[in-house]
Amino acid sequence: MRRMASDAPRETQAELDLKKLDFRIDELIRAVERLKEENRSLQQKQDVLVSERAALVQKNELVRTRVEAMISRLRSLEHG
Repeated sequence: MRRMASDAPRETQAELDLKKLDFRIDELIRAVERLKEENRSLQQKQDVLVSERAALVQKNELVRTRVEAMISRLRSLEHG
């Protein structure tokens, strides 16, 4: 089939649209990769913070037990 002169601009526009779409897809791929890396980093930080929190909760419980034991001893000395 022969092309008409008026078909050329449409093809050019279609090519431009495809190039724009290709560029936008590349941008989105880069954004996804960046977000994946950021997510990995945040997950690692969260894992560290969760571990630190667990250690602090355990220490807090130990201190609470010791303080309660000291209070009990002091009360027994007052009443003894």
